[in-house]
Amino acid sequence: MKMSAVNENSLILYFGDAINAQVADRIGLAVPLIRSALGQALIDVVPSYTSVLVTFDIMSIGMEECLATLQATLQEIDELEGHSQQSAQIEIPVYYGPEVALDADDVCAHTGLSFEEIVAIHSSETYRVYAIGFTPGFAYLGNTDARIEIPGKKTPRLSIPKGSVALADRQTAIYPKISPGGWQVIGKTPIDLIDYQRDNLTLFEMGAKVTFKPITREQFLQLGGELPQATHKETRVKKPQSDKEIA
Repeated sequence: MKMSAVNENSLILYFGDAINAQVADRIGLAVPLIRSALGQALIDVVPSYTSVLVTFDIMSIGMEECLATLQATLQEIDELEGHSQQSAQIEIPVYYGPEVALDADDVCAHTGLSFEEIVAIHSSETYRVYAIGFTPGFAYLGNTDARIEIPGKKTPRLSIPKGSVALADRQTAIYPKISPGGWQVIGKTPIDLIDYQRDNLTLFEMGAKVTFKPITREQFLQLGGELPQATHKETRVKKPQSDKEIA
């Protein structure tokens, strides 16, 4: 693992060069250790695919002390990995109906598969949380089956409904609230992903295992899901200059 200073009160920790389950597991173990070690001196910890950004209060701890604290603390990861560690397992109910699968036709056209086949493939995999970002609770889950790989939309939507389940490249994700986005929407969950009782505001955590369970329209409504009005029209916006400007 490598550490480097970003500025006077931020460090970035690199856990590997490849995006895979092992790196995700190590980051998942590291985040709570970092929170515990720095305590009140910690301003924020932001995990990503292969790294963790740590921001600390320079009035409480200096750069050298922070480096030493993190180096000592993260040595515990090897010991923790030597024991049986069970990653969190999360099952997400998803309604893949025509009212909510906004991009079903596009995904079918791109993959050459029927939508029933796409649903079967998407819901048969176990995904790992590789990163959390873009908006609180937005978890990047991988990897999807190569058969349903599809690029993001050329023209992102201005508003994607809360709970929308979507695809982009070899990843899948759920929009935790109404927001703009360029992913291909294939379903919707009635589950509220934001949890203000958690440190990261979401039920997802780095390295967690996620599966999707298809549910009927009736089950979706019984669980509190909301369907769009019949007069609903999607709104699109001009594609940003950089793909990184929008998820």
